[in-house]
Amino acid sequence: MSPEGSAVATTTRSAEVIAERERYVARGVATTPLVVARADGARVWDVDGREYVDFAGGLGCQNTGHGFAAAAIHEQVDRYLHQCFMVGMYEPYVEVCKLLDELWPGTSETRSLLLSSGAEAIENAVKIARVATGRSGVIAFDHAFHGRTNLTMALTAKVAPYKDGFGPFTPDVYRAALSIDDVRRLFKQDVNPEQVACVVLEPVQGEGGFIPMAPEFPRELKELCEQYGILYVDDEVQSGVGRTGAVWAIEHYEIEPDLLASGKSLGGGLPLAAVTGKAELVDAVPPGGLGGTFGGNPLACAAAVAVLNHVRTLEFRARAEELGRRIRARLEGLNAGEVRGLGPMLALELPEQTPERASRVTAAARERGLLLLSCGMYGNVIRILVPLTIDDELLERALGLLEDAVGDADAG
Repeated sequence: MSPEGSAVATTTRSAEVIAERERYVARGVATTPLVVARADGARVWDVDGREYVDFAGGLGCQNTGHGFAAAAIHEQVDRYLHQCFMVGMYEPYVEVCKLLDELWPGTSETRSLLLSSGAEAIENAVKIARVATGRSGVIAFDHAFHGRTNLTMALTAKVAPYKDGFGPFTPDVYRAALSIDDVRRLFKQDVNPEQVACVVLEPVQGEGGFIPMAPEFPRELKELCEQYGILYVDDEVQSGVGRTGAVWAIEHYEIEPDLLASGKSLGGGLPLAAVTGKAELVDAVPPGGLGGTFGGNPLACAAAVAVLNHVRTLEFRARAEELGRRIRARLEGLNAGEVRGLGPMLALELPEQTPERASRVTAAARERGLLLLSCGMYGNVIRILVPLTIDDELLERALGLLEDAVGDADAG
């Protein structure tokens, strides 16, 4: 065999796909060397047959595991793929909105709008708030991540890689630290509270570093909002749909938001997001003011019905809370940094305010067969987004791999 033939014979399928990705896919889309062939539950296999335990969940989109809603999706495929709800209504869309009303973290009657992405949900929540209040100002917070569209980039509190070079951004957006005193300072220094339509807050900040809100902060913020007629927008795109054990993370704080944005795991792996809110607020927007061609796609809605009916069960919550306790104990046992989060939405912040060590950990984990993601202002936070349907044996194996990966990174 010629040297050329030998080289071809030893080239992996992963290497071939990666080479094609370099040729045809935009450089601005960040990727890892993983090329996926299939996935099931909490496991992923690459095109060369290697198995991985999934602690990334498609970036928080697999709270119920890969393939959980497959039967519901296949059943819907045989009926129709797309209608556009504005052209012809269909039952799966209405059923998702009904379930979102039943699972609303409060007592109010609600309405919902279905969309395709979390950023789109945040955009529409702000639109609704502006119409309902007649005001334009929006307050976001330090460490926030709300999306990559123009408005949501303005809300997001991280320059590189999310905002650098993409401005100018939507005006009338203000930022405060995670304290009531700083919000009050904002009202004295930057914006009249009577010109603020809404505040937007994640109960556990995702991309910002898995930072849970202090126990009193959401309640105090809601009281301040009520004082000035400001709407409270609860961003549950990453923290919702069972990620913290409860269906919505805001339930841990026992307050009722005015509007709630959801996404990621809502569609069970298909693009789906929603804005749910108090009926009088959502209905302030006249017919035609809200919508989108693919928002609430029938396949995604069929998946969401299965997902929501599962994460609402006591069994799911109990299992999620058990996973949270076990994962937290193992992370704390590493003695590698600060462990924080809420329920099973957990992360380990390494002490270095640089991304290098975290990058070594995620790379070492991938080499050992564990998919991990980092996050945080400095890229030094290892986050856990394991499907909450994982079994005990696989969980223990994965936690062992995580411990080994931290050791590998430190040894290197």
